[in-house]
Amino acid sequence: MKIPFLLFFVSSLLFSDVYYSKVDPYEIRDISSNVSGLVVLSDEDMLGKRLTSKPYIKIDSKLDKQELKFSNEKLTYLSVIVKSNGVILENTKKSLDKKRKNYERIASLKIKSDVEKNREFYDLILSENQYLATKKEIDNLKIQMLDLKYKIASLKRKIADKSLEAKNFVLYSLLVKEGQVVNIATPLAKVADISKAKLTIYLDSEDVLDYDSKVIYIDGVKTNYKIDRIIKIADSKNISKYMAQIIIKSPKVFSKLVKVELRDE
Repeated sequence: MKIPFLLFFVSSLLFSDVYYSKVDPYEIRDISSNVSGLVVLSDEDMLGKRLTSKPYIKIDSKLDKQELKFSNEKLTYLSVIVKSNGVILENTKKSLDKKRKNYERIASLKIKSDVEKNREFYDLILSENQYLATKKEIDNLKIQMLDLKYKIASLKRKIADKSLEAKNFVLYSLLVKEGQVVNIATPLAKVADISKAKLTIYLDSEDVLDYDSKVIYIDGVKTNYKIDRIIKIADSKNISKYMAQIIIKSPKVFSKLVKVELRDE
Protein backbone atom coordinates (compact mmCIF):
# COMPACT_ATOMS: atom_id res chain seq x y z
CA MET A 1 0.00 0.00 0.00
CA LYS A 2 2.92 2.34 0.66
CA ILE A 3 4.50 1.84 -2.77
CA PRO A 4 1.57 3.27 -4.85
CA PHE A 5 1.36 6.27 -2.53
CA LEU A 6 5.11 6.87 -2.86
CA LEU A 7 4.87 6.63 -6.64
CA PHE A 8 1.98 9.13 -6.65
CA PHE A 9 3.97 11.53 -4.47
CA VAL A 10 7.06 11.31 -6.68
CA SER A 11 5.02 11.75 -9.88
CA SER A 12 3.28 14.80 -8.48
CA LEU A 13 6.66 16.36 -7.73
CA LEU A 14 7.79 15.69 -11.26
CA PHE A 15 4.85 17.69 -12.61
CA SER A 16 5.04 20.63 -10.23
CA ASP A 17 7.29 23.67 -9.94
CA VAL A 18 8.17 25.08 -6.55
CA TYR A 19 8.67 28.76 -5.77
CA TYR A 20 9.00 30.75 -2.57
CA SER A 21 7.41 34.07 -1.79
CA LYS A 22 6.96 36.51 1.06
CA VAL A 23 3.35 37.34 1.99
CA ASP A 24 3.10 41.08 1.29
CA PRO A 25 0.24 43.53 1.83
CA TYR A 26 -1.91 43.99 -1.26
CA GLU A 27 -0.55 47.52 -1.65
CA ILE A 28 1.92 49.80 0.09
CA ARG A 29 1.54 53.48 -0.78
CA ASP A 30 4.28 56.07 -0.46
CA ILE A 31 2.68 59.29 0.76
CA SER A 32 4.39 62.57 -0.18
CA SER A 33 3.38 66.12 0.63
CA ASN A 34 1.42 68.18 -1.90
CA VAL A 35 2.02 71.35 0.13
CA SER A 36 4.62 73.19 2.19
CA GLY A 37 4.29 73.96 5.88
CA LEU A 38 4.95 73.08 9.50
CA VAL A 39 4.02 69.59 10.73
CA VAL A 40 1.79 70.06 13.79
CA LEU A 41 0.76 66.39 14.19
CA SER A 42 2.56 63.14 13.47
CA ASP A 43 0.64 60.42 15.31
CA GLU A 44 3.25 57.80 16.19
CA ASP A 45 0.70 55.99 18.40
CA MET A 46 -1.03 54.81 15.19
CA LEU A 47 2.03 53.02 13.81
CA GLY A 48 1.09 49.47 12.89
CA LYS A 49 -2.60 50.15 13.52
CA ARG A 50 -5.57 50.42 11.18
CA LEU A 51 -6.28 54.07 10.45
CA THR A 52 -9.70 55.70 10.78
CA SER A 53 -11.10 58.94 9.34
CA LYS A 54 -9.03 60.76 11.99
CA PRO A 55 -5.92 62.47 10.51
CA TYR A 56 -2.57 60.84 11.29
CA ILE A 57 -0.51 63.77 9.95
CA LYS A 58 -1.45 67.46 10.04
CA ILE A 59 0.36 70.39 8.49
CA ASP A 60 -0.42 73.86 9.84
CA SER A 61 -3.35 75.40 7.92
CA LYS A 62 -4.39 78.25 10.25
CA LEU A 63 -3.55 81.04 7.80
CA ASP A 64 -5.10 79.12 4.89
CA LYS A 65 -8.39 78.84 6.78
CA GLN A 66 -8.37 82.57 7.56
CA GLU A 67 -7.66 83.38 3.92
CA LEU A 68 -10.49 81.07 2.88
CA LYS A 69 -12.89 82.83 5.27
CA PHE A 70 -11.94 86.30 3.94
CA SER A 71 -12.15 85.13 0.33
CA ASN A 72 -15.67 83.78 0.87
CA GLU A 73 -16.71 87.09 2.47
CA LYS A 74 -15.22 89.05 -0.43
CA LEU A 75 -17.07 86.84 -2.91
CA THR A 76 -20.32 87.56 -1.08
CA TYR A 77 -19.73 91.33 -1.24
CA LEU A 78 -18.89 91.16 -4.94
CA SER A 79 -22.08 89.19 -5.59
CA VAL A 80 -24.12 91.93 -3.90
CA ILE A 81 -22.37 94.65 -5.93
CA VAL A 82 -22.96 92.76 -9.19
CA LYS A 83 -26.63 92.37 -8.32
CA SER A 84 -26.96 96.12 -7.55
CA ASN A 85 -25.14 97.06 -10.75
CA GLY A 86 -27.46 94.73 -12.63
CA VAL A 87 -30.42 96.82 -11.46
CA ILE A 88 -28.60 100.02 -12.47
CA LEU A 89 -27.83 98.51 -15.88
CA GLU A 90 -31.46 97.56 -16.41
CA ASN A 91 -32.65 101.06 -15.49
CA THR A 92 -30.00 102.64 -17.69
CA LYS A 93 -31.13 100.45 -20.57
CA LYS A 94 -34.75 101.59 -20.17
CA SER A 95 -33.68 105.24 -20.08
CA LEU A 96 -31.40 104.71 -23.08
CA ASP A 97 -34.19 103.12 -25.13
CA LYS A 98 -36.51 106.09 -24.45
CA LYS A 99 -33.82 108.66 -25.28
CA ARG A 100 -32.99 106.84 -28.52
CA LYS A 101 -36.67 106.83 -29.56
CA ASN A 102 -36.99 110.47 -28.58
CA TYR A 103 -33.94 111.47 -30.60
CA GLU A 104 -35.09 109.47 -33.63
CA ARG A 105 -38.45 111.23 -33.35
CA ILE A 106 -37.09 114.80 -33.34
CA ALA A 107 -34.09 114.26 -35.66
CA SER A 108 -36.20 114.80 -38.78
CA LEU A 109 -38.41 117.58 -37.36
CA LYS A 110 -37.73 120.92 -39.03
CA ILE A 111 -39.32 122.80 -36.16
CA LYS A 112 -36.47 121.67 -33.88
CA SER A 113 -33.25 123.66 -34.06
CA ASP A 114 -29.85 122.09 -34.54
CA VAL A 115 -28.96 123.11 -31.00
CA GLU A 116 -31.90 121.13 -29.59
CA LYS A 117 -31.14 118.18 -31.80
CA ASN A 118 -27.47 118.22 -30.80
CA ARG A 119 -28.42 118.45 -27.13
CA GLU A 120 -30.63 115.37 -27.47
CA PHE A 121 -27.91 113.56 -29.41
CA TYR A 122 -25.21 114.28 -26.81
CA ASP A 123 -27.59 113.22 -24.05
CA LEU A 124 -28.20 109.96 -25.94
CA ILE A 125 -24.42 109.34 -26.35
CA LEU A 126 -23.86 110.08 -22.65
CA SER A 127 -26.52 107.53 -21.68
CA GLU A 128 -25.01 104.92 -24.05
CA ASN A 129 -21.56 105.49 -22.51
CA GLN A 130 -23.03 105.17 -19.03
CA TYR A 131 -24.72 101.91 -20.04
CA LEU A 132 -21.49 100.48 -21.54
CA ALA A 133 -19.43 101.60 -18.52
CA THR A 134 -21.83 99.88 -16.11
CA LYS A 135 -21.82 96.72 -18.22
CA LYS A 136 -18.00 96.78 -18.32
CA GLU A 137 -17.87 97.18 -14.54
CA ILE A 138 -20.18 94.18 -14.10
CA ASP A 139 -18.04 92.10 -16.45
CA ASN A 140 -14.88 93.05 -14.53
CA LEU A 141 -16.53 92.13 -11.25
CA LYS A 142 -17.58 88.77 -12.68
CA ILE A 143 -13.97 88.12 -13.72
CA GLN A 144 -12.87 88.94 -10.16
CA MET A 145 -15.50 86.52 -8.86
CA LEU A 146 -14.21 83.76 -11.14
CA ASP A 147 -10.66 84.39 -9.88
CA LEU A 148 -11.93 84.27 -6.30
CA LYS A 149 -13.82 81.03 -6.92
CA TYR A 150 -10.65 79.46 -8.28
CA LYS A 151 -8.70 80.76 -5.27
CA ILE A 152 -11.32 79.35 -2.88
CA ALA A 153 -11.20 75.96 -4.61
CA SER A 154 -7.38 75.99 -4.41
CA LEU A 155 -7.47 76.91 -0.72
CA LYS A 156 -9.93 74.12 0.04
CA ARG A 157 -7.69 71.63 -1.77
CA LYS A 158 -4.64 72.98 0.07
CA ILE A 159 -6.34 72.70 3.47
CA ALA A 160 -7.48 69.15 2.68
CA ASP A 161 -3.95 68.20 1.60
CA LYS A 162 -2.66 69.40 4.98
CA SER A 163 -4.77 66.85 6.85
CA LEU A 164 -3.83 63.30 5.87
CA GLU A 165 -6.28 60.43 6.30
CA ALA A 166 -6.19 56.83 5.04
CA LYS A 167 -9.23 55.07 6.45
CA ASN A 168 -8.87 51.27 6.73
CA PHE A 169 -5.19 51.36 5.75
CA VAL A 170 -2.49 50.41 8.22
CA LEU A 171 0.12 53.03 9.08
CA TYR A 172 3.30 51.27 7.95
CA SER A 173 5.82 54.03 8.72
CA LEU A 174 6.04 57.73 9.61
CA LEU A 175 8.81 59.74 7.98
CA VAL A 176 8.28 63.15 9.61
CA LYS A 177 8.18 64.52 13.14
CA GLU A 178 6.10 67.27 14.74
CA GLY A 179 7.83 70.62 14.33
CA GLN A 180 9.43 69.64 11.04
CA VAL A 181 8.96 71.93 8.02
CA VAL A 182 8.12 70.06 4.83
CA ASN A 183 8.06 71.09 1.21
CA ILE A 184 6.17 69.80 -1.81
CA ALA A 185 7.19 66.19 -2.59
CA THR A 186 8.67 65.59 0.89
CA PRO A 187 8.05 61.90 1.84
CA LEU A 188 5.62 61.80 4.79
CA ALA A 189 4.58 58.21 5.43
CA LYS A 190 3.84 54.76 4.08
CA VAL A 191 0.44 53.12 4.44
CA ALA A 192 -0.52 49.53 3.66
CA ASP A 193 -3.71 47.98 2.32
CA ILE A 194 -4.04 44.69 4.21
CA SER A 195 -7.58 43.87 3.09
CA LYS A 196 -5.87 41.30 0.84
CA ALA A 197 -2.35 39.95 0.40
CA LYS A 198 -0.17 39.11 -2.57
CA LEU A 199 2.51 36.59 -3.37
CA THR A 200 5.12 37.52 -5.94
CA ILE A 201 6.92 34.71 -7.73
CA TYR A 202 9.24 34.58 -10.74
CA LEU A 203 8.18 31.91 -13.19
CA ASP A 204 10.32 29.84 -15.50
CA SER A 205 9.54 30.27 -19.19
CA GLU A 206 7.82 26.86 -19.29
CA ASP A 207 5.34 27.86 -16.61
CA VAL A 208 4.50 31.11 -18.38
CA LEU A 209 3.06 29.25 -21.36
CA ASP A 210 0.38 27.38 -19.39
CA TYR A 211 0.20 29.24 -16.08
CA ASP A 212 -3.60 29.55 -16.22
CA SER A 213 -4.03 25.76 -16.19
CA LYS A 214 -1.91 25.20 -13.11
CA VAL A 215 -3.30 24.29 -9.68
CA ILE A 216 -1.72 26.34 -6.93
CA TYR A 217 -0.61 24.79 -3.65
CA ILE A 218 0.54 26.98 -0.76
CA ASP A 219 2.65 25.27 1.88
CA GLY A 220 1.44 21.97 0.51
CA VAL A 221 -2.28 22.85 0.71
CA LYS A 222 -4.36 22.89 -2.47
CA THR A 223 -6.10 26.23 -3.13
CA ASN A 224 -8.52 27.74 -5.62
CA TYR A 225 -6.20 30.67 -6.26
CA LYS A 226 -5.04 31.56 -9.74
CA ILE A 227 -2.26 33.79 -10.99
CA ASP A 228 -3.86 37.23 -11.19
CA ARG A 229 -1.08 39.21 -12.80
CA ILE A 230 1.80 38.19 -15.01
CA ILE A 231 4.37 40.18 -16.94
CA LYS A 232 5.43 38.29 -20.02
CA ILE A 233 8.67 40.22 -20.32
CA ALA A 234 11.72 38.81 -18.58
CA ASP A 235 12.56 40.53 -15.30
CA SER A 236 15.59 42.84 -15.36
CA LYS A 237 17.00 41.42 -12.11
CA ASN A 238 15.82 37.81 -12.26
CA ILE A 239 17.16 37.01 -15.71
CA SER A 240 14.99 34.65 -17.79
CA LYS A 241 12.28 34.79 -15.11
CA TYR A 242 8.81 36.31 -15.43
CA MET A 243 7.10 38.09 -12.56
CA ALA A 244 3.69 36.79 -11.51
CA GLN A 245 1.43 37.71 -8.61
CA ILE A 246 -1.20 35.74 -6.74
CA ILE A 247 -3.81 37.64 -4.72
CA ILE A 248 -4.80 35.76 -1.54
CA LYS A 249 -6.88 36.34 1.56
CA SER A 250 -5.41 38.56 4.23
CA PRO A 251 -3.43 36.48 6.76
CA LYS A 252 -3.13 37.18 10.46
CA VAL A 253 0.59 37.83 10.07
CA PHE A 254 2.32 39.27 7.00
CA SER A 255 5.86 38.90 5.69
CA LYS A 256 6.27 35.18 6.39
CA LEU A 257 7.83 33.01 3.69
CA VAL A 258 5.56 30.45 2.00
CA LYS A 259 6.12 27.70 -0.54
CA VAL A 260 4.13 28.05 -3.76
CA GLU A 261 3.74 25.07 -6.07
CA LEU A 262 2.25 25.08 -9.56
CA ARG A 263 1.00 21.60 -10.36
CA ASP A 264 -0.56 19.88 -13.33
CA GLU A 265 -3.72 18.07 -12.20
